Amino acid sequence: MKKILYFAATLLLGLTITSCDKEDIGGTATESMAGQWYVTIDAVDDSGNPISGGEDYFGVGRVLFLTYNTASNSPTQMWIDDLGAFDVASTYGNKAYPNYAIKSVVNIDQNALTFSSSNAENHAALNSYKSDVYGITVEQGKILKGAGRQNNGSPADSIVFYVKYTNDPWYPDDGYAKYKVSGIRYSGLVEND
Repeated sequence: MKKILYFAATLLLGLTITSCDKEDIGGTATESMAGQWYVTIDAVDDSGNPISGGEDYFGVGRVLFLTYNTASNSPTQMWIDDLGAFDVASTYGNKAYPNYAIKSVVNIDQNALTFSSSNAENHAALNSYKSDVYGITVEQGKILKGAGRQNNGSPADSIVFYVKYTNDPWYPDDGYAKYKVSGIRYSGLVEND
């Protein structure tokens, strides 16, 4: 009887230890570049300097922006997505304004932490307002590890890229060459919001 109890206890202990093992799930193929960011958008000249009145050009302030993997989980592409924050027409309720919302796939180089696209399709939700800004060209996109600062002073990754829109109705009359989107990684801490 002692042998049976000893065998049962050993078997039960083995099952308990085995059931505690966790499976390593792993990340996505774009994990090094994926994230949530707080960004602003400025209207800039060819050199990347804000034009007069170009800082926070759309007047929407600092907004949440996402970078994430594609459905195919490709290591050479990712989505960039402003969650509709730059849809100026809807923000101001003015049908004469364009929809500058960004949701597009860009090509990435994970070793250099860079990204770009050339006249890529804009998948941002169309609305009842003016929607003639379809293609997006992304230039000089880069994620810089530890180059930014949170509100509490701690280091944060930063993101920066330039975007041009096909059929941009405000270009070149408003005097800018492109838009600069820049910001820092979302920390999850209230003190940094």
